[in-house]
Amino acid sequence: MLLLFLLLPFLLSSHPHMVDSAHCTTTAAAKTFQKCMTLPSQQASIAWTFHPHNATLDLVFFGTFISPSGWVAWGINPSSAEMTGTRALIAFPDPNSGQLVLLPYILDPTVKLQRGPLLSRPLDIHLHSSSATLYGGKLATVHDGASIQIYATLKLVPNKTKIHHVWNRGLYVQGYSPTIHPTTINDLSSIATIDLLSGSQSKENNNIQTLKVAHGIINGVSWGILLPIGAVTARYLRHFQTLGPAWFYAHAGVQLMAFFLGTVGFAIGIHLGELSPGRVYGLHRKLGFAAFCLGSLQTLALLFRPKTTNKFRKYWKSYHHFVGYACVVIGVVNVFQGFEVMGEGRSYAKLGYCLSLSTLIGVCVAMEVNAWVVFCRKAKEEKLRREGLIGGSEKASGSSHS
Repeated sequence: MLLLFLLLPFLLSSHPHMVDSAHCTTTAAAKTFQKCMTLPSQQASIAWTFHPHNATLDLVFFGTFISPSGWVAWGINPSSAEMTGTRALIAFPDPNSGQLVLLPYILDPTVKLQRGPLLSRPLDIHLHSSSATLYGGKLATVHDGASIQIYATLKLVPNKTKIHHVWNRGLYVQGYSPTIHPTTINDLSSIATIDLLSGSQSKENNNIQTLKVAHGIINGVSWGILLPIGAVTARYLRHFQTLGPAWFYAHAGVQLMAFFLGTVGFAIGIHLGELSPGRVYGLHRKLGFAAFCLGSLQTLALLFRPKTTNKFRKYWKSYHHFVGYACVVIGVVNVFQGFEVMGEGRSYAKLGYCLSLSTLIGVCVAMEVNAWVVFCRKAKEEKLRREGLIGGSEKASGSSHS
């Protein structure tokens, strides 16, 4: 278990969605470009040629459909790395003819709030030309998994080489209005700020990725490993009389360490939410707040711990057990939810954590069985002792009568 504990940071750091330019191509159906990059989600990529002398960008976006009646979009956000404010080109099959069409859309705040259908309108950027083609030529049709190339030539603001790229895909189009896209981790992570000259993601994106990895490691260790270990320490070591009060200090020390690390991880998560205003992981966020609140209550409970002779001690003990076990369960569940949020649902990191947790559960089962064996043995000895005392008293009573 210790080995897995030490390997967990390295397993988590190998994030599969890191940008890898080795899997992109600069060759498209219509032309060849100078640079390319694999985008962090949806198996998408882009290739481009930037002309600094006139700030013109030739670009192609490689994406895939997820439905025969779906849509694929690429766009840029002139102001920030988020969906709201994006100037997008969206491709989908024409509802009348079935032919592929590419229309411009502006994703204003009403789109996110879903107050009305998304309607096509001219873009307020210098878009010189745009087109879209399916892989396979004119005979190709839109289907689940169909590859598409969206071409665009646009004039950028002079001396501005960092562009906020936004892309996504959806299942349905109502008329000429694309419907909301799915809200999985891949769909919520379809944003990247890219430097056109260097061909790399901006430092801000790298910092966010580093914070995500740190958030996952710290919370996985604290809420997912240390907190259960602290609970196990209190449940099983307290029955060893030779340890004396050492079990309590071990329990309190492990839990305080877990809560301290968990607080750091929780703070990083809050900061990540501020850095990613367009991404909301509702369940993960709610579970995180619940675990942190319960952990805070447990920590504060130490200040109000009654003495063993106090009549309220039993009520405090019941409260402490209930809140403690609830915190452990919510913390572990949220660690698994965090793996899904980070797109690590089938990663070696999750496998390592599952093996660590399984080892801890195995230890608990073994100690629980041992505790019951000891309990049954003591109960049997106590029963025999009582029967012996009863027999002895009856024998003494018979002797006195005689």
